[in-house]
Amino acid sequence: MEINYKIQFPEIMKGKKMLYVHGFASSGQSGTVVKLREMLPGATVVAPDLPIHPGEAVQLLRDTCLAEKPDLIIGTSMGGMYAEMLYGYDRILVNPAFQMGDTMLKHGMVGKNTFLNPRRDGVQDFIVTKALVEEYKAVTAQCFAGVTEEESRERVYGLFGDEDPVVHTMDIFAAHYRNAVSFHGGHRMNDKILLHSVIPVIRWIDDRQEGRTRPIVYIAVDALRDARGNQQSSAMKAYRFLLEHYTIYVVAPSPAGAPGYFADTMAWVEEVVNVPAWNHVVFTNRKDLLYGDYLIDPSADLGAADFVGTRIAFGDDTFKTWEEIIEFFGRLGGQ
Repeated sequence: MEINYKIQFPEIMKGKKMLYVHGFASSGQSGTVVKLREMLPGATVVAPDLPIHPGEAVQLLRDTCLAEKPDLIIGTSMGGMYAEMLYGYDRILVNPAFQMGDTMLKHGMVGKNTFLNPRRDGVQDFIVTKALVEEYKAVTAQCFAGVTEEESRERVYGLFGDEDPVVHTMDIFAAHYRNAVSFHGGHRMNDKILLHSVIPVIRWIDDRQEGRTRPIVYIAVDALRDARGNQQSSAMKAYRFLLEHYTIYVVAPSPAGAPGYFADTMAWVEEVVNVPAWNHVVFTNRKDLLYGDYLIDPSADLGAADFVGTRIAFGDDTFKTWEEIIEFFGRLGGQ
């Protein structure tokens, strides 16, 4: 495992049910299922073994949804393709294989395969024939048939690894759904992707389902990076700590006559903060007009001195480092 310490979020999806839809040659006993149950101990995670034939798998998943009534569905790769078709539920699709038949041919999946994880029926091997590939092509042709405006706008998120060598379906997803998010990582789910990319999205969905609002913290981009553009020490540690209790926005100035500034700033934030900053970046020259509870900013300029909430002057004698800011917010207990 890539993370050698135990991290839990007992309040996320507490008392709720999640359906996990595994990928090709995997099972409901995958390591991802184990980690989801460890990280979200307040939730129940249902993870059936999928039949090899796609029509049977779709029927099993629809029957499972009717019986279990999941509050959230997470599908990875092939499972992301299946999850897209489970309309009426909140869903997260991670590297969804919307062109599964073509993917099987391109990556040499025809022939004998061995399951990567044990299955409840004890079967270890299976054969992919050309006829089975055609079955997958027929099923994937049914994707997006039931997309509604509500689902497109807020109920479905697609997460796409920027180093995925297997599937490249972000553009296909974005043609039907609005929430297409790039994350740092490859095709297979691992602990780092789960912790830093998937868990934040689960938190957003849980908050929306509960009508939960969190205190707002604005962080000036110049508090996250130094004059050379390097990440401040412990900045991301603090960011992830704050995410547990607060809604965070990154704030940057909006300079006139500097067209490259916007793209460069967004690229830096997306590279360093990544998924948690998606749709959470604000460009403004009037920080006094920001509505929120805290502003972490090394400068009093652009209206920061008149911010309506509490301004934390990063770098001054009280808050010289992000470790001191972590200590300060730790004492607040989410207030």
